[in-house]
Amino acid sequence: MMSAEPAVAATLSEAAREIVDVGRFLSVRNFVPATSGNFSRRLDSRTAAVTRSGVDKGELTESDVLVADIHAPPPKGSSAETPLHLQIYRERPEAQAVLHTHSVMSALLSSMLEAEGEIKLSNFELLKALGNTRTHETTVRIPIFPNDQDIPRLADKVTAVLAQRADLVAYLIAGHGLYAWGRDMAEARRHTVALEHLLTYELEKMKVRR
Repeated sequence: MMSAEPAVAATLSEAAREIVDVGRFLSVRNFVPATSGNFSRRLDSRTAAVTRSGVDKGELTESDVLVADIHAPPPKGSSAETPLHLQIYRERPEAQAVLHTHSVMSALLSSMLEAEGEIKLSNFELLKALGNTRTHETTVRIPIFPNDQDIPRLADKVTAVLAQRADLVAYLIAGHGLYAWGRDMAEARRHTVALEHLLTYELEKMKVRR
C-alpha cells in the first residue's frame, strides 16, 4: 500500500512544467492519442493543477493547465473526467499526481475482461514498480469499472473500491483507459508505464494460448 505522507506543496508553474513534460513522454509512446487522456498534479491540500480539455497531450503548454478546487466542481474548460482526478486526491491524501491514458492495450484488455471486474497480474518482476510491492511472487489486482458517461455515478463506484483497497495505485475503465497515481509525478509515470507494459504482456499471452 502507499503510505500516507504529508502533501508537498507545488507552485502552479512547477506543476504545469511537470504536466507538460509527462504529456510529451506519454504521447511519444502513443498512450494518449489525439486529444485523449488527462493529467493532474496536486498543488496543496485544497487545490490541484489539471489539464484543459481538447488539447493534444504531446503539445501541452503551461497555459493549458488550470487550477481546480479539490472539494468543488471542476473549472470551466477542464475535462468532464476531472472529478475522477479530484476524487483520488480526496480519497488518497498521499497522492500527488494522477495520469489518465487511452492506450490501445488498456482500452482493449479492459474491455475483454470487463465481466471479470479486474485483471490479475502475477509473478512479473515489473510488479515491483507498483507502489510498495517488493516481490514478484505476488498477485496485483487492478479493478475494471464499466464505462459510464454519468461521472458522479462512476465516481461512487470507484470510491467504494478505494475505501476497501488501500494498496491500489491504479484502476481501469472498460474500453476506455487507465488511471494511475503516485506520491509524485515520477511515481505516477512509473506506475503508468509499468502497467501499460504488463497489460501488453497479458494481451500477447492470450494470443499465444489461442
